[in-house]
Amino acid sequence: MIIEQFKDHDPRPVYKRFRDRGRLASPGLTYVSSWVDQKLDRCFQLMETDDADLLEQWIEQWQDLADFEVVPVITSAEAAARVAQLEA
Repeated sequence: MIIEQFKDHDPRPVYKRFRDRGRLASPGLTYVSSWVDQKLDRCFQLMETDDADLLEQWIEQWQDLADFEVVPVITSAEAAARVAQLEA
């Protein structure tokens, strides 16, 4: 999960670059879905990759417009399986 904080709380430059140039993700980095908070300050973007370098390359292309926090996540089903193993 990628949490993007738009610089100066302004989403317009991000959306303009996206319209002009696309997502700028290399093959091997897959966009899944995204959500934006109602104040238009932050975007929560779910991306998939097995190569952390691809994620870093993608962030480099956007870091002038947003600050990024990367939070590795697993599905609820995967979490339930891990918890079940802990309880065994």
